[in-house]
Amino acid sequence: MRYFAGARAAVGVDTETRDAGSLDELVGQIVGEHGEKLERVLTACSFLVDGTSTRDRALVLAPGAVVDVLPPFAGG
Repeated sequence: MRYFAGARAAVGVDTETRDAGSLDELVGQIVGEHGEKLERVLTACSFLVDGTSTRDRALVLAPGAVVDVLPPFAGG
């Protein structure tokens, strides 16, 4: 997982490695470890899974998938 902007601030790290079968499972793991602050940030986030944007939390993750957590960005 790679965190950007507000998600990185809520977690306190740039990246971490997880083992999860779906995006929903992965989100559950990170919220379980990093808590309520991250959970609030995630409500506005989108995800890139191997470079493809998704908000589908049921998405099955391939082994070694790279997931980027992207909060909304201001500006242009």
